[in-house]
Amino acid sequence: MFSHPADFTPVCTTELSRAAQLADECVILILQSNSWAFRFASRHVKMIALSCDSAEAHRGWIPDIRSYARIETHKEFPFEIITDSDRKLAKRLDMIDPDELDSAGLPLTARAVFFIDPTKKLRAQILYPATTGRDFHEILRVIDSLQLTAKMPVATPEGWRVGDECMVQPWLPAGDAEQRFGKNSIRTVDLPSGRPYLRFTKPPSTQQ
Repeated sequence: MFSHPADFTPVCTTELSRAAQLADECVILILQSNSWAFRFASRHVKMIALSCDSAEAHRGWIPDIRSYARIETHKEFPFEIITDSDRKLAKRLDMIDPDELDSAGLPLTARAVFFIDPTKKLRAQILYPATTGRDFHEILRVIDSLQLTAKMPVATPEGWRVGDECMVQPWLPAGDAEQRFGKNSIRTVDLPSGRPYLRFTKPPSTQQ
């Protein structure tokens, strides 16, 4: 789930356009060919957007999003934009930005992103200032990390991407790590402290 301050605003239009491009197969991308690899649907992720605007405003804004994103107009918009005009949900989820106000002086929703797993547990959240648009490839990177680390005793280092080495969790004993990943598939970095906590490996599905 991700919230945005307001419909018919420049940064929000670029954000939802990019989200729509990355949503699923309904997209005609006039971008780099490798952008097809970056989809939410292929990761079994459902997107939901939210703002304090009315449902009528959302419907009126969607054609602008489609036009800027250059996506097909004859298919259903790839995700729902929830109306929270009374701000009940936004307040409950702490999505309100007190520094951003509408024309009536009411606070707007922040640029928040919530990562919620199938058990409805919040796994991560990111908050951006109103002046900074979100990078949806970074959001996909976080999703890839969450999905990988939920299945294996690993963590992902700075700048990690799918296919890169990940890190063996420091709490996993060496013997268990070798059994899980293979003795020759773990690379331990020598450090001045002499502590063997910096261990890299590739998940079995990506090992060569």
